[in-house]
Amino acid sequence: MQTSPLIWDDIERLSDLYRKTAGTAINATQFSLYAITHHSTKIEGSTLTLEETNALLEKGSSIGGKPIDHQNMVLDHQEALEFVLDQAAKRRTFSVTLLQEIAAKVMRRTGKTVSSVLGTTDETKGDFRKVPVTAGGHYFVDAAKIPSLVERLVDQINQRLDQPRSTEEILRLSFTAHFDLVSIHPFTDGNGRTSRLVMNYIQAYHQQPLTLVNAADRAAYISAITQSREQENLEPFIQFMAAQHTKELSAQIEAYDKSKTTGERKSASEGFSMIF
Repeated sequence: MQTSPLIWDDIERLSDLYRKTAGTAINATQFSLYAITHHSTKIEGSTLTLEETNALLEKGSSIGGKPIDHQNMVLDHQEALEFVLDQAAKRRTFSVTLLQEIAAKVMRRTGKTVSSVLGTTDETKGDFRKVPVTAGGHYFVDAAKIPSLVERLVDQINQRLDQPRSTEEILRLSFTAHFDLVSIHPFTDGNGRTSRLVMNYIQAYHQQPLTLVNAADRAAYISAITQSREQENLEPFIQFMAAQHTKELSAQIEAYDKSKTTGERKSASEGFSMIF
């Protein structure tokens, strides 16, 4: 299965349009980041709605009736996302240390200490796991292999990080890094969130719009990962992620257009602009 060339043409067109529209609105950009946090944490079990996530991040006040761990997961992810974007803006070289710093921020409030015969793992420090893990009946690599596998992945990312030129090349690299990291599963918890943040780091490094995996598509997302793993072929996952990227760009552009129209109407009737 090969990703249709047409979807990359669509992404190129939408990316250019996004930069001229929704990407120029400060509030729109901020709420886009909140949306990334909302969907990434909801995929991992957060029960906060998008409105509750926005309120928590905007006002900093806790949400009554929702588990504190879910709220802390949201706060941790937002701080990790802001850290990722800052490091990408500084064009910091990707490294094992940077990966573990991202993972540590993802688990800063909710992480725990995990002990085994092989030693102790502190999730709040981004330690690699020392225990076997499974998910959906799949057994991930032996803990002893994680350091070398992560080193190899980091080297592969760095070899290509400054090479991609087209939008397709940049997104393929980011999606591949996402898939490879979540397949290694180097941490006891937070692997999905960290893998999606590494994807966003690569995109931000190249000043591309960020990809969001919609929580409503969680089953299809897991299916795409499983399919690519079983077929030993990245294309099912690449195709899914490219479709997600297209859908989110379209949604943000549409929201911007609607908001702009509403703002222009209010400006005409009330004497001020309310664009985003």
